[in-house]
Amino acid sequence: MTYDSNENLPAVISKGKEAYQYWLAVQKNLPKIERFGIGQKIDLIFLNILELTYSASYLPPPQKAIELGKVISRLNILKFFLQIAWENKFIHTDKYAGLSEKLEEIGRMLGGWRKGLLKKLSPDNR
Repeated sequence: MTYDSNENLPAVISKGKEAYQYWLAVQKNLPKIERFGIGQKIDLIFLNILELTYSASYLPPPQKAIELGKVISRLNILKFFLQIAWENKFIHTDKYAGLSEKLEEIGRMLGGWRKGLLKKLSPDNR
């Protein structure tokens, strides 16, 4: 697991913050009705992912693995809602591609973090 040298937190949290900042710029360009509909839903899921990831970083390994599973599930839901927004042309393709790329990287990082924890927790490694 890599850590952000500035905050001594997992790098995935920094990547999540970067992706959220990117989303905020995209959200400003959504049509007003969609900004307060699907845009608000996406925003709340994004914030929930950041909160769960941050909280997970302080949990003991068994609970951390469970919490990371929840974060990964929320990330998949976020991708789903972003896809709906893109399919309805609320988000430009280039912005959608940029967000998708960032979220894919975050997903790989979360998956690797969880996989490493599960490996350490498996009975074979005790």
